[in-house]
Amino acid sequence: MPQVPSQNGPGAQHGAEEANLVRWTVAMPPARAAVIIATTVAVICSAIALCSSLQFAPVPVAGAEGRLDGGALARAWARWDSGWYASIAMEGYTYAPGSQAPVAFFPGYPLAIRTFASMGMDPFTAGFLVSLVCGIFACRLFMRWAATQTDPKTAFAATLMLIFYPFAFYLYGAVYSDALLLMLVIGAFLCLERDQRLPATLLGAAATFTRPVAPAVVLGLLVRQLERRRQKGERLQWKDFLPLLAIGGIGGYMLHLRMRFGDPLAFIHVQSAPGWDQGPGWYTWLKITWFHILFPKVAPLVAFRLVGHAVVALGALALVPATYRRLGLGYAVYTALAVGLPTLASKDFMGLGRYVLSAFPLFLTLALLLREKTRWFAGWLVLSGLLLAILVVAWGAGGYVA
Repeated sequence: MPQVPSQNGPGAQHGAEEANLVRWTVAMPPARAAVIIATTVAVICSAIALCSSLQFAPVPVAGAEGRLDGGALARAWARWDSGWYASIAMEGYTYAPGSQAPVAFFPGYPLAIRTFASMGMDPFTAGFLVSLVCGIFACRLFMRWAATQTDPKTAFAATLMLIFYPFAFYLYGAVYSDALLLMLVIGAFLCLERDQRLPATLLGAAATFTRPVAPAVVLGLLVRQLERRRQKGERLQWKDFLPLLAIGGIGGYMLHLRMRFGDPLAFIHVQSAPGWDQGPGWYTWLKITWFHILFPKVAPLVAFRLVGHAVVALGALALVPATYRRLGLGYAVYTALAVGLPTLASKDFMGLGRYVLSAFPLFLTLALLLREKTRWFAGWLVLSGLLLAILVVAWGAGGYVA
């Protein structure tokens, strides 16, 4: 006679604990759970960055050497391009053809920093707070957007993949524009899914005012709106073409550059400056610099960094067809351009890890692909979380991460 498994053994206890965790997660509104988890991860990342900064004591970026309102924590999150953003926020733009200049950085994020700084705080603490608030709110918006495309369980899984993405620390306090950009683009597409075309257009314009993502945002919103209209079997209306006006963000910045410096494309031309050396052309597009650095021999950490960014960028592009099949043409167009254009414009793939953040539909695509593969999903989160912690240590130590 077959034996009946005990109802009180270790397996049963483990099952009960798992059931309690599931019930707790389900009982809490998913968007609130996403905020709590993102906030927790942000606190942990700040602790890691602070400890790493104190341990390795890297040279602070220009302007962050003195007293900061956010103390050592704000200084730990201010690295590399953070100095450019703080300078623009407090001193505005300058441009001298042939040399590195702040015109390479769009105005949206510096304006947000200036808004906080006007309350009396220094620009680096202001930038830290802007990134932290926008990053956590972006995770909440992502959860709500994903829920318009799939079931709540898969939407929550996709949100976890975003929160634990190795370069997600740019959402948790890094004085860079990525958190603000992500909040704006997710907000734009969420409004579009709710038939709020005017707010979607305004948020899209704010996004193109924050980073040079105009082709991705404008075409992505437009194609998605036309696609939604077709799926409903309805006739096109003039309002469906409102997303075209999202180009006004970058248009406003180009107008400023034209009136101030006589060059509306200064943000492109400055890329050729010595030290940046990635102006448009075949040398950049074919990644000749990338090959020259890697071959015939390079330090292991440099190789890990350059190859890592290349793998992330090419992997993201490889997900575009799956995004088309599962989320539609609009999101496929958006992700292809959001990742493809910076990949083409980069001389060595550097920065592509964080640029993939703006291609947010890819996280839902990946969650859909792993929906029935629980172990793969769990392994992905563990590996992502580990890499996230390692990159935060490197960031705090002053390492050139992205």
